[in-house]
Amino acid sequence: MAALKKKKKWNDYLWIVSAIYLVLGFFNIMFAWIGLVCFLVPIIVSLSGGGKAYCNKYCGRGQLLEILGSKLKLSRNRSIPKFLKTKWFRYGFLIFFFIMFGNMLFSTYLVFSGASTMKEVVTLLWTFKMPWNWVNVSTVTPWIAQFAFGFYSVMLTSTILGLITMALYKPRSWCVYCPMGTMTQGICTLKHVKKGIL
Repeated sequence: MAALKKKKKWNDYLWIVSAIYLVLGFFNIMFAWIGLVCFLVPIIVSLSGGGKAYCNKYCGRGQLLEILGSKLKLSRNRSIPKFLKTKWFRYGFLIFFFIMFGNMLFSTYLVFSGASTMKEVVTLLWTFKMPWNWVNVSTVTPWIAQFAFGFYSVMLTSTILGLITMALYKPRSWCVYCPMGTMTQGICTLKHVKKGIL
């Protein structure tokens, strides 16, 4: 008897949300604010006892990489290098990520305080600046738009890193060193240690 095909659930289609988010950001940078959900929800789920449920079931980016790598055969499907799995790399990348995120928040603060003017630029891989001045942001407060440019840079950069590692290694290789995954893993570890002490 042939095995029954696994019935799809609503969360199996979250990859569509990730794809739409990236596309919308090209046309209106203000959609970048929606990406905060990808930052807050994993932490809330992990802190509330859900462990890594977000990463395992609800991460649209992970699903998108799986589809591109496995179904569309865009991945070489090779094992990820061992050093990318090590704690020093994962937590080192998390610290680097927070430094870049903090720099983005500081740039937003400078615009908010009037010490700097808004820069309509999306920075890829924290290095390459791409003018994004076809987007009309004159209707919003400058610091709100500045945050959107910075946050979209973070989201686009992490997506590019995910696509690179997907192409070179296994489809979801990004998940091994994803900052949010490392953070939720750290929360789970701390909760387990705290529970053991109590």
